Amino acid sequence: MNSLELDALIEDYLQGKLSDTEKELFEKLRASDASIDHKVITHKSFLEAIHQYASTSSLKSKMNNAHDQINVAQLVAKYKPHPVLIVKLWRKNKVMFAAAASFVVLILLSLYSIKQTSSQTSSYEKMSKEVKSIRNSHNNLIRNVNNNSKSVNPGKFGGTGFSLSSNGYILTSYHVVENADSVYVQNNKGNSYKVKVVYTDPEHDLAVLKISDSSFENLKSLPYSINQKGVNMGEFVYTLGYPKDDAVYGEGYVSSKSGFDSDSTEYQVAIAVNPGNSGGPLMDKNGNIIGVINAKESHADGAAFARKSKYILEAINSIPQDSLSRKISFTKTNKLKGVGISKQIEKIQDFVFMVKVYN
Repeated sequence: MNSLELDALIEDYLQGKLSDTEKELFEKLRASDASIDHKVITHKSFLEAIHQYASTSSLKSKMNNAHDQINVAQLVAKYKPHPVLIVKLWRKNKVMFAAAASFVVLILLSLYSIKQTSSQTSSYEKMSKEVKSIRNSHNNLIRNVNNNSKSVNPGKFGGTGFSLSSNGYILTSYHVVENADSVYVQNNKGNSYKVKVVYTDPEHDLAVLKISDSSFENLKSLPYSINQKGVNMGEFVYTLGYPKDDAVYGEGYVSSKSGFDSDSTEYQVAIAVNPGNSGGPLMDKNGNIIGVINAKESHADGAAFARKSKYILEAINSIPQDSLSRKISFTKTNKLKGVGISKQIEKIQDFVFMVKVYN
């Protein structure tokens, strides 16, 4: 289907010209392809702007007609600018004046609405460009970090990471630690540890860190495992991350089995994420890790992206064994299945870290 055919189909869809079967098929296509969904939203905004403009033109015409009914020169000649006469003038013509004033107010409101609609359309075009840049840098989910600890210098960037093992191996997004001079992680108790980057996978935006601080004590065994089978659209998901100094929980659902521009290595999820969530785990209802949060669409609610969990395992298996002090053996035992979400969060928060980058 070429661009012109797609535009015609979208217009027929928005104007209700498709049959029930055609509408159902198109909505399935829209749900599976984020770029088509973007086109639909843009076209809808454009049509609304046209309708608003037509309404404004009609109001202008009515206002002009009302104005033409008032012979200003005749009224001024007939009534001198004396306060008593002005009152009489108002009483005699107040209905006409009120009508004209109402039209003026309606025109101003309509023009404001047109401006707002135009602004939203412009914002969407800008968003489209920013989404393309997300695929390269994902910088929209890196937050500014101010660290009050006296042991390290103030940080510049921050993200989230989660444990791959009990002995200090942590996964995060590559763009969080890219070009870093030094990296620290901070646990939910506020303790900071120096880490080193032991492996990076820029293509899939993943990085493996190792806590190198002697003050770090091994964690308990990991309560979660990796879901290697994948999930379907509509399935419940949640994440835990550090868009601020305390861990923040967010929940939603899988809205597409592919990411932006049909990227098959990602999920699109309807979930609230903010700068600082990059590198955070995306969990299913049973506490399995199904992905790694790495991006969202700017100026769009509920459109985030997560790298699929199979690439976590590929990253672990790609690390040269001689570069590891101990082999990473990601647990296959899930201790969270059948446990309520609030209890799951309580159990995993010790394994989710704030990642702080210093330059």
